[in-house]
Amino acid sequence: IVFVLSSLSSPNKKKTPKKKNDKTKALDSESQIKKKKMPIKVLSSLDAARIQWYHFKAIIVAGMGLFTDAYDLFCIAPVMKMISHVYYHGDSINTAVLSTSYAIALLGTATGQLVFGYLGDRVGRRRVYGLCLVIMVISSFGCGFSVCTTRRSCVMVSLGFFRFILGLGIGGDYPLSATIMSEFANKRTRGAFIAAVFSMQGLGILVSSAVTMAVCVAFKRGGGGGLEEEVVPPEADVAWRLILMIGALPAALTFYWRMLMPETARYTALVENNIVQAAKDMERVMSITDDISDETTTETPPPPPPLPPSYTLFSLRFLRLHGRDLFAASVNWFLVDVVFYTSNLLLSQIFSHYSDIPSSSTAENVYDAAFRVAELGAIIAACSTIPGYWFTVYFIDKIGRVKIQIMGFFFMAVVYLVAGIPYTWYWSKHEQTKKGFMVLYGLVFFFSNFGPNTTTFIIPAELFPARFRSTCHGISGAAGKLGAIVGTVGFLWATKKADDGDDMNKVYPDVNRMRAAFLILGGVCIAGIFVTYFFTKETMGRSLEENEHEQERVNNDESEDEPQNVGRQSSASTLLQTQ
Repeated sequence: IVFVLSSLSSPNKKKTPKKKNDKTKALDSESQIKKKKMPIKVLSSLDAARIQWYHFKAIIVAGMGLFTDAYDLFCIAPVMKMISHVYYHGDSINTAVLSTSYAIALLGTATGQLVFGYLGDRVGRRRVYGLCLVIMVISSFGCGFSVCTTRRSCVMVSLGFFRFILGLGIGGDYPLSATIMSEFANKRTRGAFIAAVFSMQGLGILVSSAVTMAVCVAFKRGGGGGLEEEVVPPEADVAWRLILMIGALPAALTFYWRMLMPETARYTALVENNIVQAAKDMERVMSITDDISDETTTETPPPPPPLPPSYTLFSLRFLRLHGRDLFAASVNWFLVDVVFYTSNLLLSQIFSHYSDIPSSSTAENVYDAAFRVAELGAIIAACSTIPGYWFTVYFIDKIGRVKIQIMGFFFMAVVYLVAGIPYTWYWSKHEQTKKGFMVLYGLVFFFSNFGPNTTTFIIPAELFPARFRSTCHGISGAAGKLGAIVGTVGFLWATKKADDGDDMNKVYPDVNRMRAAFLILGGVCIAGIFVTYFFTKETMGRSLEENEHEQERVNNDESEDEPQNVGRQSSASTLLQTQ
């Protein structure tokens, strides 16, 4: 249609515009690129700013959301142990109920990442950030006040509802925490700051285990100390509720400081096109070494902000510029969460098999059952998970994101293959190897966090333009939570052991299934190596705007290499590019 209209209108014109030669076109293209890259002092000052107190304050305030995330998502294992004693009289919970209880919070998290990630780009990071925290706090208390104390179906439905709402708040906190920290940080230590925010998950897991053990010990001693296995005290129904509610306290304490945080300068300047306000906000909370006084006053107008991209989310131009990055971030997060959440689910199964506790102790009381699960989580967090996080904090801006991600996937694959290939004839047969197997399996959590579990959180916060950053991070995270659902629910049903009698719904992997699980997880890690190597780009040492402009420069270079058509075809292509 454009071609026909242009051909019909051209004979009626007495004067035709003078065609631009190649030199004029090159100058116009260069001027447009320079206009887009016009520096904004407040942003360049943030990239060059020295490390100061506000950076650490932002880490703590932003990290408390991920602390609550880890606390609530990982305390559910000992809580489900207690619920099985209180409402199921010590029997194993039905596989369908158990898988639903795990999946519903993950589904809420994925939904929250998509919804609040999008709102973070449309409304602003700061406004949505406070809403997510309120949702987390209220739903955490709601989990503890789940209605009914006698009917287990009523309790599970109520608990599932509040955990879904909790997942919404947790999911929203993922893209907003990463985006806010990346936009406040300088380019030299940006990776370490985002990794430090994410490392609060390790502290959340450790505190979750510590609180569970403390509550179990306190209630056991308060009930007389020597509880019989067959007797479930009524106070146990209060204990698991208390564990869930305590997780809301750290996040609630940071609500005041979260509301005092200004909007990020990059969102204010690049999305809202208000450079004056961005400069004022940063001068209020940070010490900026460069002179940005001309941007904080309205008497001398600041330079105009760079032209916003002319394309929309998921347009052809967006997919051409950022589709590969979004694909790599989403697939890598999907793969690592399949491994990470399945490994956590395998953990209690493996260590109950390799521990020194005799099998006759399966009738332990409600507090001892939850205590052992929490104790195991504390050991893994202290020995593997937390060290892995802080290794990443130290090395992320020295080695780079891509190298750490490939290294983590590689060593996780090695551990799973070493554990899986000889599992049937070596690890499961020799008693003297059980301590070595525990140490070997603990390396999975170390290299997961000193590897893709952390880098997949960092990279999406650095690759995309400011007006798409939170949305694309939410999409990548939602893909990861989909992988977590696949790994968790798939594992529970794949390892469901159907025997006769009372063990009909008992979930426990036998030797062959355990070996298959290890080999499959090793294959998933190998797939992660290939996706990272071929599709993931390095972002270390560059500003967020440099990462964005590199994509536009590459696209402009490719378009300049194409033959330039003139006349009617040139007009048609120009109109199509602007749509």
